[in-house]
Amino acid sequence: MSDSAEPSLSRRPALRWALAALIVVVAAAVALWPRGGSETTGPARTAKQPAVASAEQRAAAGLTACPVPAAGATGTGPLAGITLTCLADGAPVDLSAALAGKPALLNLWAYWCGPCAVELPHLQEFAQRAGTELTVLTVHTDPDEVKALARLSGLGITLPGVADPQASVRAAVGAPAVLPVSVLVRADGTIASVEVRTFADVADIADTVAEELGVRIAV
Repeated sequence: MSDSAEPSLSRRPALRWALAALIVVVAAAVALWPRGGSETTGPARTAKQPAVASAEQRAAAGLTACPVPAAGATGTGPLAGITLTCLADGAPVDLSAALAGKPALLNLWAYWCGPCAVELPHLQEFAQRAGTELTVLTVHTDPDEVKALARLSGLGITLPGVADPQASVRAAVGAPAVLPVSVLVRADGTIASVEVRTFADVADIADTVAEELGVRIAV
């Protein structure tokens, strides 16, 4: 064998190690690469205390008051035991008890969710048409109440809403970690349907409510 081949052979182990190191670096980069859009996981956040809104910020948003339990009402079904904060006034809301006795549509959303911003005006119009036939309640699934109120104000939404920073409703009904999600609740507290999609328009909401809850709203 010629002397010229010896340097090439001696370099082979070093090349193997360099190639192995490159593979490890690439694999690590792939593992850390963010997956999914903002509608799935939301913006990157470091651990911090929830951004709780002040009384002035709540009042400025002008949201409708949250539903309150009727006298003697008790919570039943998957939502029983969940107490959330009303975005309108900061008061605690026993969710299942507050919804008892009337069908309800719970809309899970977050201030950073683009499709939610498209859907919320349809929900508001539907709620206005529905009147007292059923409860329409927004559930903000993010710790930042301040940005939630700002987003609602910017969209002109005055629907009653609650803050759910721990995604308790989503966990209770077994919904996936995506937004928006609408939960249709029967008057007895049982879950009729979990709609993992964005409603196209008011008619779409009305048709779904009629099919799943038996409540027909003219649109």
